Amino acid sequence: MTQLNIPNITLHDGNEIPQLGIGVFKVDPGEAERVVIDALEAGYRHIDTAAIYRNEAEVGAAIARSGVAREDLFVTTKLWNSEQTRAEGAFEESLGRLGLDRVDLYLVHWPQPMFGEALAAWRSLAKIAESGRATSIGVSNFEIEHLEEIIDATGVVPTVNQIELHPLHQRKELVAYCAEKGIKIEAWGPLAQGKSDLFKRDVIAAAAAAHGKTPAQIILRWHAQAGRIVFPKTVRAERMVENAQLFDFQLTAEEVAAIDALDEQRNFGSNPREMDIR
Repeated sequence: MTQLNIPNITLHDGNEIPQLGIGVFKVDPGEAERVVIDALEAGYRHIDTAAIYRNEAEVGAAIARSGVAREDLFVTTKLWNSEQTRAEGAFEESLGRLGLDRVDLYLVHWPQPMFGEALAAWRSLAKIAESGRATSIGVSNFEIEHLEEIIDATGVVPTVNQIELHPLHQRKELVAYCAEKGIKIEAWGPLAQGKSDLFKRDVIAAAAAAHGKTPAQIILRWHAQAGRIVFPKTVRAERMVENAQLFDFQLTAEEVAAIDALDEQRNFGSNPREMDIR
């Protein structure tokens, strides 16, 4: 197995999380086991899945087959929207599919303010964390008002907020709020999901030429230098290795500022305030 030089980030609860992971969103269950095996063989140790991805069992099978010690892995899964009123039961079902007795991080997947169930779900996650079955807990797609609701009511601050974030959608106000609270940002869709001309933007192309890197590596490095946790999606082993080659160079302050200036507040995923799929 390959050794990748992926640094850890320390969460506010003292636990450490690898800054780069493999995400299996929209990875077909029939392919997920092979993708995770490839990632582990490439040197990844951080795997991000969710109940709604319908591939937790395949992720678990890959972990079991890999021979990688459990203590060397960081496994995240997420509570689906329709299960927010029965979070403990849903969590146990996720553990069963994964074949694990604990996960390293468990997230509330969406706030769904129109249903008003996220606070009860967060209280359940706090109990799961107290039991040791989830080493850390956090949220995904939460806006400032959603974070304030659960923090004010429980005093329990999420360790992470996993949000859509890329150069075209930088979420600066939310990022600043999370930084103030000690909540680490995990960026999903860090490359804008291939739904834009981002790779062709002049500032990205110029930085790629200057550093002898690909446009994707430049964007991932921009995330890394900001201290974010990222999981670019790929099903190709060679792309996994390429995506991890971002810790051997540094963007200049001018390059970072030029990428920062690309913000268009343009999202490609669902709006967390309106997302009501259950």
